[in-house]
Amino acid sequence: MLGDEEDVFDSVTWESPSAPYHADHTVQPSGPGFKQSTAGAEDERGPHDPKWEGYLIVTVKDPVKELAETKDAYVSYLVSAKTNLPIFSTPNPSSRRRFQDFVFLRDHLVKDFPACVVPALPDKHRLEYLTGDRFSPEFMERRRLDLHRFLERISRHPTLQRSTLVRAFFESTEWHVHMHQHLAHPPGPEPTPGLIDNISDTLLNAFARVRKPDERFLDMRESVDKFEDGLVVCERLWNRVRGRTNGGGLAPGEDLTADYHDLAVAVQGLGFLESGITDPLSHFSNTLLEFSALLRHKTQTTTDPFLVHLHSLLTYSHANRAVLKLRDQKQLDFEELSDYLSGVTQERDRLSAVISGHAGSTGLGLSAYLKDKVDSLRGADDDRSRVEKMRKLDVKIKELQDAVTTAHETSDAFSDETLREQTIFQYTKEAEMKEMLGNLADGEIEFYQSAMEEWERIIPIIQRIRVDV
Repeated sequence: MLGDEEDVFDSVTWESPSAPYHADHTVQPSGPGFKQSTAGAEDERGPHDPKWEGYLIVTVKDPVKELAETKDAYVSYLVSAKTNLPIFSTPNPSSRRRFQDFVFLRDHLVKDFPACVVPALPDKHRLEYLTGDRFSPEFMERRRLDLHRFLERISRHPTLQRSTLVRAFFESTEWHVHMHQHLAHPPGPEPTPGLIDNISDTLLNAFARVRKPDERFLDMRESVDKFEDGLVVCERLWNRVRGRTNGGGLAPGEDLTADYHDLAVAVQGLGFLESGITDPLSHFSNTLLEFSALLRHKTQTTTDPFLVHLHSLLTYSHANRAVLKLRDQKQLDFEELSDYLSGVTQERDRLSAVISGHAGSTGLGLSAYLKDKVDSLRGADDDRSRVEKMRKLDVKIKELQDAVTTAHETSDAFSDETLREQTIFQYTKEAEMKEMLGNLADGEIEFYQSAMEEWERIIPIIQRIRVDV
C-alpha cells in the first residue's frame, strides 16, 4: 500500500485532527510507534498514557541460505533499522540473524518485560523442515514477511524498542556472546520463591477467579473477545472466498480460476468449428485465460497475504489476552494471600483466647470448638504447646503481612502497566488494520483495473464480427 518504509506508521493519526503535523524528524521525532507530542501535550498526558522517546523503523530482507552444502544449513536474514533513539550507537544499525536468534529475542523479552505485550513468532512449520521446503524461495519470503511484522510490532512499542536486548539484536557483531551474557546476567533480579509459591495447591486453586474484578479490565477483556471473534469470522469467510476463487482441489464448479480456464479451452474449441469467426473467438479465449491468470495472481499477491496478516493479528491479540490474564493472576495472588493471612490471624486469636480462658468469646464458632476438642484428644492442649504454636504463628503472620503488602503493590503496579499496554496495543492494532485493509483494497483495485483493460481490448475485436441479416 505504501512504497516508502518510513510512511508505514505515519499515516495513523495519533493526535486530534487539529494537532499540527511535524514532518521533520530532527525537529519533531516521528515514525513507527512514536506518538507525536509537543511541550504542551506532555502536561496533558494521563498517568496511564505511554511515552515514546523516538522512532525505530525496521526492515527484514535478503534471506540467504548459509552452510548450504551441510546438514547444518540455515537461513539468515538481514535486519536493519533507522532510529533516533539515544540507546542506539548508530542511526542505521544492521546485522544478519537466523530464526533461532528471533526466538531468543522473543523468549527473553517475555521474561524481561512480563507486563508488555510481546508479539508471537511464526510457527516452525515442521512439514517444511521434514521435506526440505524451508529453503524454497516461497517459504523464505513468507518467513521474511512474518519476521518483519514481528520486529515491526516491537519497534512500535515504546518500552521494547528501547531495551538493551533489542539494541544488541540490531547492532551486536558478537550476538552469541551477548546471548550468553544475557543468560548469565539478566537485566532484572532473579525471581526467588516467594511465600505465595509455598502455599499448598489446595489453597491456591489454579481455576480460581478474581473475587473483586476491576470494571476497567472486564471491559478490556470483553473488547478483546469481540475483536478476536471478528477476526475469526473474517478469516473463515476469506478462506471460503479464496477456496472458491483458487481452491485447487475443489469439485468442478467451485473453483473460479479453473472454471475460467476451462471456459477458455471450450471457446477455443468453438473457434475451430466456426471458420468465419475463428480469430475473434481465439482472442476471446486468450482474454479468458488472462482473466484466469489475473484471478490466480490476485490470490497469491493480495488474498493470501491478507489471510496471513489476519491470522498474525489474531495471534498478536492472544499475546495481549495473556497479559490481561497475568494481571488477573497478580490480583488473585493478593486476594488469596489476604485470605490466608486472615485465617492464620484467626487461629492465633483462637489460641490466645484459649490460653486466657475466654475461648467462647472469640466468636470463632463451632469449628474452633471442635478443633480444641481434637487438640485435647491428641494431647496437644497444654499451654506450653499453645504458646509455642502462637509464637510460630506470630512469625508467619509477620511474613504474610509483608507478602500481602508486596502482592498488593505488585498487583497495583501491574494494573497500571496493563492499562498502558492496552493503549499501545490499540495504537498498533489500528495501524496494522489500516495497513492490512489498505493493501487489500489496493490489490482488489489493481485486479479490477487489469481485468477491465483486458475486457476492453476484446470489445473492438468482437464488434468487428460481421452479422448478415
